[in-house]
Amino acid sequence: MSENTMIFIWLGLTIVFAVIEAATAQLATVWFALGSVVSLIVAACGVKSVTVQVIVFVAVSLISLMATRPFVKKIINKRIEPTNADRNIGETGVTVAEINNIRGTGEVNLKGTVWTARSEDGSSIPSGVEVTVQKIEGVKLIVKQK
Repeated sequence: MSENTMIFIWLGLTIVFAVIEAATAQLATVWFALGSVVSLIVAACGVKSVTVQVIVFVAVSLISLMATRPFVKKIINKRIEPTNADRNIGETGVTVAEINNIRGTGEVNLKGTVWTARSEDGSSIPSGVEVTVQKIEGVKLIVKQK
């Protein structure tokens, strides 16, 4: 392949990786974009060997991946802060209607709002008892007796 052909191939790969990165915003191809930029520079500097250019691409991509992966993991895997109903998990409420999973009945007053509720273990929980929210399924609280 000619020198100009390889320059255009590396330029095209750089653009493709950059577009994918911009579309996903997940740092999925940034390392490959960097590797293709460096290979583009190597090709533009007159290195005609496709094998050398590919080795440079792979090496730069892998080194940049290994060097930045721990930092990127911290950024991507941030602890998700509960924003709505899931903030109620772990909170204490009071049953205002007996919880009976078989009959499909039960209500819990939680922070002034009455929710439909079911018991986590399937047991009946009488009215007026404190319960702890274990999880939320749809619009129902899944609770256990305190």
